[in-house]
Amino acid sequence: MNPLARWLVPLKRLDWMFILTMVVLMAGGLAFIYSASSRSEGTVLTELTQRQVQWILVGMGLFALVVVADYRRIGESAWAAYAVSLVLLVLVLLMGKKIYGAVRWLSLFGVQIQPAEFAKLGTILMLARFLSYPGRDLVDPRTLFKALGLVALPMLLIMRQPDLGTASTLVPVAMAMLFVGGVPPRYLFLLVALAVLAAVPGWFLLHEYQQERILVFFDPSRDPLGTGWNSIQSGIAVGSGGLTGKGFMMGTQNILGFLPRTVAPTDFIFSVIGEETGFVGSATLLALFAVLVGGCLRAALVSRDKLGRVLSVGVITLLFSHIFVNMAMTVGLMPITGLPLPLVSYGGSFMMCTMLGLGLVQSVYVRRIRR
Repeated sequence: MNPLARWLVPLKRLDWMFILTMVVLMAGGLAFIYSASSRSEGTVLTELTQRQVQWILVGMGLFALVVVADYRRIGESAWAAYAVSLVLLVLVLLMGKKIYGAVRWLSLFGVQIQPAEFAKLGTILMLARFLSYPGRDLVDPRTLFKALGLVALPMLLIMRQPDLGTASTLVPVAMAMLFVGGVPPRYLFLLVALAVLAAVPGWFLLHEYQQERILVFFDPSRDPLGTGWNSIQSGIAVGSGGLTGKGFMMGTQNILGFLPRTVAPTDFIFSVIGEETGFVGSATLLALFAVLVGGCLRAALVSRDKLGRVLSVGVITLLFSHIFVNMAMTVGLMPITGLPLPLVSYGGSFMMCTMLGLGLVQSVYVRRIRR
């Protein structure tokens, strides 16, 4: 098959509703990043918006490359991707840039990247490869311990940054992949029970600021001008949007700076959307995410092998975790964890990794079982 045909075959089998939903979400994200970062009524794109356009273009290029590449060949290189992600996590601890008391960013060739985002994808690839390896005895408890070790290593390195929110996303991802991969449910129930029992002593292992976030979650008035400020202002922004919102770039919480501009385009972009578009816009956003998650689930169901199925479930769970936690924390249903909203929030590393993950899902889908 000539190179042109290799490109055309996957294109013919793409889930175009999935692609369209991705594009709409990214376009909407750009609009509200502009609204959240604009300080004037001019039409010139803000610096954050221009950067996001660049990240989207890079992400789309990565998405296309992964779709064309066979996910099974990518799976064969899972060890390399996993190893590189671990090396980056170690490097960020040794020579990363410290911001607000945390070391999460690493400068490579003049570009700031967040290794934890790539580590999540590398862990999903590695775990999918491990669970789908031919002849793997999933009933053997040693297999479970090995799988948990693969997840625990990047989790511990991410927690050292410290970044508990990002590290915690690997927990539901691992559980879902282990279940779909064929690990006996009794093992998973045992893990959940042990996690519950470890919750109390685990509290004392948290950093002071992490404990404070949880306490402020239950009582924002505990520190209304400090830790609780973002939570309170976010809730006001979403609630004040009403049915149809205040209008694009008319959100007072955003314009007047009550919702800090440092977090409005990133972790709290949903607050901006809720205030400016109201319930109608928020419901539309949820519907778009439902289509996206449904597309990932469809790819898992029609996968031609176990690798594709487990890989797709890993990406689905990571995507859903980000969506659920981000929206829940902006309306006060969960503690502030700093997780961005997929395809909508500003961020280069997160955009690239999200597009790589979605590209893997589409790579599975275009090579689905022929009916």
